[in-house]
Amino acid sequence: MRYKLLIEYDGTNYSGWQRQEKSPSIQGNIEEAIEKFCGMRVTVNGAGRTDSGVHASGQVAHFDLDEEKDENTIFQAINFYLKNENISIKNVESVPNTFDARFSAIMRYYRYKIINRQSPLTYHKNTHAHINQSLDISLMQQAADYFIGKHDFTTFRSASCQSKSPIKSIEKILINTENEKICVDFIAKSFLHTQVRSIMGCIIKVGIGSWNPSVIPEIIEARDRSKCATLAPSCGLYLRRIDYDSI
Repeated sequence: MRYKLLIEYDGTNYSGWQRQEKSPSIQGNIEEAIEKFCGMRVTVNGAGRTDSGVHASGQVAHFDLDEEKDENTIFQAINFYLKNENISIKNVESVPNTFDARFSAIMRYYRYKIINRQSPLTYHKNTHAHINQSLDISLMQQAADYFIGKHDFTTFRSASCQSKSPIKSIEKILINTENEKICVDFIAKSFLHTQVRSIMGCIIKVGIGSWNPSVIPEIIEARDRSKCATLAPSCGLYLRRIDYDSI
């Protein structure tokens, strides 16, 4: 029997989504919680392999059990065994065996959060990127618009990216502000490893005045990782939502 999980987590103290031998991970902790509950070792397959320090309010995963169990029982049990972790199972749903959290997804939504001020952050320091130089939002949106559409994103993928192709299509990048807080929303069917943080690093470069927005097409066309800006900090990134066709 296959089950779909909706998951929220604070990624600050984890090595990322993917199970690690010697480091705490989101996947590893959930798998251990399920084993404690039902005595089975399972693989929890996530829709997005978020990096260390990256958060989620809408991560989706699936796993299989040999026998059917009540959804609410699973929900209560996994959360019980995760009570000392910064991981929360928001929903459990039985799904057909054809459902795959990663490959059945039709759209992914990421949000990057910034606080733009000179003074250091306190309680937001692990949940927002801190940019202490003034950001020009209009120039940032101009830069962001160059990334919309279908491109070869080789410049913006990590060396360890497992995707077969660097070609991706970004539907939207929208920037919204509220006082010192800036949110940048990324929407696409799928992303390359570190693609959002790589693009965000370039947008920030434009925002602080180090780059002109017009350099972005050249950087895309270069297909050269060395041309990319420094990765934006992981603490500002959230996997917010994943859409699927009706199950």
